[in-house]
Amino acid sequence: MNSQPARFLPWARTALRALRDLHARERRRVRAELAQIPAFVLLLAKAGTGRAWNRAERETLRRRWRGMGRLGLYLTTMIFPGTTLTLPLLAWWLDRRDAQQAMAVSEANPCG
Repeated sequence: MNSQPARFLPWARTALRALRDLHARERRRVRAELAQIPAFVLLLAKAGTGRAWNRAERETLRRRWRGMGRLGLYLTTMIFPGTTLTLPLLAWWLDRRDAQQAMAVSEANPCG
């Protein structure tokens, strides 16, 4: 009877460490996205002054909009109770979706 808790403890420690690492990774990702907002706003304001965006700026805007969309998912998730549990779940879902999209692209383009 005493051997069962002894077998459970290493697994629980490993699972909690993995959860803590995942949470820290996602917290860094959200902070990195938030740090990009001032430059994003300045780039958006460029069109308001009558100047056109060049190709590199348009690509940057596309990447930032996608990042903001993901940030919106994170911030929406943080509003609800139990974020400690839902944020890693959301990260897993987004990573799985990215992997599926990458696989679809690689299958569609086998040479590249």
